[in-house]
Amino acid sequence: MSIMNSLSPRALAAPESGIVEVVNYARGRQGLLPLWVGEGDLPTPDFISGAAMAALASGDTFYTWQRGIPELRRALSDYYFRHFSVRLPVEHFYVTGSGMQAIQISVQALTSPGDEFVYLTPAWPNIAAALEIAGARAVGVELQFEGGSWGLDLDRLAAAITPKTRGLFINTPSNPTGWTATQKDLGEILALARKHDLWIMADEIYALYHFAGGRAPSFLDIMEEGDKIIFVNSFSKNWSMTGWRVGWIVAPPEMGQVLENLIQYSTSGVAQFMQKGAVAALDQGDDFVRANIAKAARSRDILCDALIATNRVETLKPDGALYAFLKIDGVTDSRRAAIDIVDKTGVGLAPGTAFGAGGELFLRACFLRDPGQIAVAAERLCDYIVKL
Repeated sequence: MSIMNSLSPRALAAPESGIVEVVNYARGRQGLLPLWVGEGDLPTPDFISGAAMAALASGDTFYTWQRGIPELRRALSDYYFRHFSVRLPVEHFYVTGSGMQAIQISVQALTSPGDEFVYLTPAWPNIAAALEIAGARAVGVELQFEGGSWGLDLDRLAAAITPKTRGLFINTPSNPTGWTATQKDLGEILALARKHDLWIMADEIYALYHFAGGRAPSFLDIMEEGDKIIFVNSFSKNWSMTGWRVGWIVAPPEMGQVLENLIQYSTSGVAQFMQKGAVAALDQGDDFVRANIAKAARSRDILCDALIATNRVETLKPDGALYAFLKIDGVTDSRRAAIDIVDKTGVGLAPGTAFGAGGELFLRACFLRDPGQIAVAAERLCDYIVKL
């Protein structure tokens, strides 16, 4: 008998990442332009790395606060005051080992086996996987795709709610579609959650990447005391810290001991020297973030303008986030197309099959890279597309 037969059925059912599959297929190729994962081309800036190295050199290598060091929680409070115009006491903030762990811990806190949690799809695949591994059921509700852009059908969202539903996972601006909820959208979603006494897990990691100017609308703009909303976020995108694996949760202080316990029994906290780097990111990094956003906007225009000009790609410039989600004439199997494209063009794209229902015919390209690199990638992709 195979030892695999003795493993947990939930572990065995954990899906392989469709994104990582393509990355592993072509990682390290000469001349590769990797647009497949959600990260930019810049390493972490020196003012962040330097702060972490100084803390490491000074001996900040011991066990530390499970909820996050006080300096980092204060810096998070200040960050939300600057960018969201809300003053949240430090008791609302909990530091996690990545945005993924923030989601995982939130899922553990909010669901029990057999519960249902509704999310909008196409979606970053990790949320559905986290729910299913925890024993809950992930219920996808497809965004509508029309005229190259995406929209939310509130009636479809409402219809997905059952007596087993515990909450709604809302990612806006969206990975991979770029759909960005208006304040009216958020108000309608919040009203639905209040009506059914549901939690909202709000993933606003791309809130600052809002190309209409200013940050994207947030549930923080409209929520009231007592609303059941938990926010998950990460240092990865804003400050070029994807490899650091540091994130955070914003939650009602009443949940504090529960969240601390879940952190304790998973990672027992984030290394203190890494948290010192995160403090520097928040306190000194606004100019760096603004430069990243400006670069993303330029690269978005270069990539989308070129692809749309082929008359073979159905998409519009996304309102937010870091991705062009492309529907290419003639592509019926995006997994196979992603392999073919990396072989023939040296451009790495993520297959839409990785993002669930509604994404099967699409390919995702991350444009948080130097505009010159994006121009080369666009030229290669256009040459490929016009020959299909």
